[in-house]
Amino acid sequence: MNGTNCDFSPMKQQLSEGIQHITDELQHSLDTLDNENYCLLAKLEEIKDKFIQMEAVASSFYLNCYLSAFTNKYVDLSICVQRLSDRRHGALIVVQRRDPLDSFIQKGTAIGATLTPALLEAIFYPGNPLHDGAVMICGNQIVSAANVLPLTTAVIIGKKLGTRHRAALGLTEQSDALVLVVSEETGRVSFAIDGKLHPISTSQSLH
Repeated sequence: MNGTNCDFSPMKQQLSEGIQHITDELQHSLDTLDNENYCLLAKLEEIKDKFIQMEAVASSFYLNCYLSAFTNKYVDLSICVQRLSDRRHGALIVVQRRDPLDSFIQKGTAIGATLTPALLEAIFYPGNPLHDGAVMICGNQIVSAANVLPLTTAVIIGKKLGTRHRAALGLTEQSDALVLVVSEETGRVSFAIDGKLHPISTSQSLH
């Protein structure tokens, strides 16, 4: 992951400790593999769960790095995403980076306001006419809402993705934009970049 210049030391420390713990667990499994009384299957399942947890922490760490380079409002984004996740209000938030995005999206409604959690939450409140599309953020501004993004045509093996997630992948396949997604069904939060989708832990995100 390139283009990051950040220092989120507590999260980096947590990531380092988590990876070290997994390494120790794997080494212990190797050391006891010849012990007939040792059940490796149960331990592997436990290690797999820890890998998933560390993936979420790692994604949160890199998300901070990516956002902090292009907006000073990443803490406000964190607050908003956490609240949307808690309430299971679906959301699609595009953060423009270096690439202009006008040629990739179908423009929605101009907003032109400073990014605040309250405004973002209001846009994505169920029943709001703007809540179904994507919000476009450039710098510290909400540029527009109800934008339509291109959908990915890729076949994602083993995953059933909704329209928001496919839109997030579609835009990031064609540009360097970062797209945050909150699932309406589960409340889970992910971000897409470079055509890849990464789950994040809302308890760790962006702070």
